[in-house]
Amino acid sequence: MAIAKVEPLTTARALRGPFDYRLPAEMEGVGVGSVLLVPFGRRRVLGVVVELADRSELPPGRLAEPIEALEAGVPAELVRLGLWVGREYCSTPARGLELVLPPGTGTGSSGRRTRPRVELRAELTVDGREALDDGARLGSRQRAVLDALAAARESRSGEGSGLAAAQLAAACGADRATLRRLKQRGLVRLVESESRRRPSMRSIGERPRDVTLTADQARAARTIAAALGEPDAGSRRFLLHGVTGSGKTEVYLAAAEAAIARGRGVIVLVPEIALTPQTVTRFRERFGDTVALLHSRLGAGTRYDEWRRLRSGEARVCVGPRSAVFAPVRDLGLLVIDEEHDSGYKQEGDPRYDARHVARRRAAECGAVVVAGTATPRPESWIELERLELPDRVDGRAMPAVEVLDMRGADRRGGPLHARTTEALEGLRSGRGKAIVLLNRRGWSPHLSCRSCGHSWGCPSCDVSLVIHRRDGRLVCHHCGHAEQAPDACPECGSVTLARAGAGTERVEDLIARLIHPLPVFRLDSDSAAPADSHLDILAAFQRAPAGVLVGTQMVAKGHDFADVSLSVVLDADATLRFPDFRAEERTFALVSQLAGRSGRGDAGGRVLVQTLAPGADAIRAAASHDAAGFVAAELERRRRLSYPPFSHLVRIEVAGVDPAGVEGDARRIHAALAPSLSAGAELLGPAPRFRVRGRHRRQLLVKAADRGAIVTAVREAIEGLATARALRASALSVDVDPQ
Repeated sequence: MAIAKVEPLTTARALRGPFDYRLPAEMEGVGVGSVLLVPFGRRRVLGVVVELADRSELPPGRLAEPIEALEAGVPAELVRLGLWVGREYCSTPARGLELVLPPGTGTGSSGRRTRPRVELRAELTVDGREALDDGARLGSRQRAVLDALAAARESRSGEGSGLAAAQLAAACGADRATLRRLKQRGLVRLVESESRRRPSMRSIGERPRDVTLTADQARAARTIAAALGEPDAGSRRFLLHGVTGSGKTEVYLAAAEAAIARGRGVIVLVPEIALTPQTVTRFRERFGDTVALLHSRLGAGTRYDEWRRLRSGEARVCVGPRSAVFAPVRDLGLLVIDEEHDSGYKQEGDPRYDARHVARRRAAECGAVVVAGTATPRPESWIELERLELPDRVDGRAMPAVEVLDMRGADRRGGPLHARTTEALEGLRSGRGKAIVLLNRRGWSPHLSCRSCGHSWGCPSCDVSLVIHRRDGRLVCHHCGHAEQAPDACPECGSVTLARAGAGTERVEDLIARLIHPLPVFRLDSDSAAPADSHLDILAAFQRAPAGVLVGTQMVAKGHDFADVSLSVVLDADATLRFPDFRAEERTFALVSQLAGRSGRGDAGGRVLVQTLAPGADAIRAAASHDAAGFVAAELERRRRLSYPPFSHLVRIEVAGVDPAGVEGDARRIHAALAPSLSAGAELLGPAPRFRVRGRHRRQLLVKAADRGAIVTAVREAIEGLATARALRASALSVDVDPQ
């Protein structure tokens, strides 16, 4: 008797699987990774086969049979990886397995799933050709169909497989009844075949051609290629540290070429979907249609087709954001993590996995080499990975000069712009140059208050101020999306003297537009780029313009390559330093350095202006001198003294609910359950309050210890114990291992 051990795809933390099901003879093809529709209590749910066995602890009469086998294609290595993610990030097996399922596989009771697209095609037969030549009696639509098929055949020199029914319907008005009548007369042949849904491949930015690697690039590529052939390749992890413009992508391409030459597959991760077009274009130029693209903004059908191409081995390279780390690439040999410093690699929803950590696990299991590239490395990567250095730009140009502008006591008649910044931007009109201005704050102003009575506008569901969006005439909460009409007067006292504090990208865009008129100003943030692919339209317009300014949030600092940008400006550069986060200095250094690197890639040279209220901050000074090594060394020493990662590990537990007393009580129950199981030297902090979001009160606990495995196990077992005892009914719970 064949037994399938199945993990049902349910969200209950208290569930303890897998569960045994008896496989009937007609399901002999079911194996590890198969997706089944199974009876589960009174429901029908999807489940994933995680193991096969010859016997069960239960008698055969008590074993149910699966209702239907839906998918047979999740590779066994990905099943193991999904289960590991569920354990490692204190989630559930079901949520870990959902990460590796084929795109479009439903997790409800219906078993809904995406299927291949089948296309009906019509092909001209010999009799059909003769019917046209002999003037046989044909209806007008029938003749139009035969004429179209004959023309298509001639345009392809007698080759090809006719035309799709949809094409004939559009060109000739022929419905399927017309095609069936022609088939009955033997004039056409109707064939059903799978039709691939292809992702769009738009790209922005200039791409080098006929590239000759520099000595540093060639040395790095050779080192990676050599590691691919070593028996312990799965333990080789490289940090490709190169200044902006040093040609890290060319090293990735050379390494991928070496992996493919050995018959191995490649995954290339980018930190966000907006960066996939330029990366996938570069790889397609080198490797053609063997490159697949995976990300959540593709239609379910397109993602499914790309997933199947990877699973079958038709595609050997996968490009995508963090979720692409679970792509079913066959015989994975190389895993590239571009811009590895970026926080976009951390998943915000359960399970809160870090794709960088998952990549290392998968590489170790597959015997693959990991290459993490960045100009601003994380302290963790600096000491954990083997370094390959690209110290110079590929064109030999020097890094742009950086000027730090002290905003303390600065003349505020220019609003958020320093006088030097205003002068530099105005100079674009005469020089016909381009600039990028970064302000990591959306909207017009982040705060509105009444000058007369002090009333301020806050979100009714979150403990935050509403942000003014003047173009829409609205006040908006950037946490829950609440929006209301911007007021003309104070509702408390009736005063019309309302104060708008601070500046966002909308206001800066307006200021610069008046400064540099008639040159164009383009804004790139999550408001202007909300429709799909509209960020590409904005970047393309900026690229085409002979001169102008691109204003935006951190989206403008990531990966764009415009040779004619001669000025980069960072406004409020120390804003991230004011966050209560031990990574604040690291984030500030990365943001300033990355934006500075967008400048000076062309013949016009480059200049960088950094406005700040903290000109003496270590992160600002290190970024101004392009000193990544010095910054990381100082940051590591600071973290060593404070025992922060990478010298310790953190796990955050958040409890949320509408009843503040219930949330507090549940948080204390977690503290009581967890504290006895922690090893000596571990710290358990909290519960501490966090600001309310979407009407839910929140409390958090933080575990800090040197032994990562021990605290992950302790937290997981404590949470599972409370869930099994149904002791946390009042609140929702989330666990974040390695919180960012």
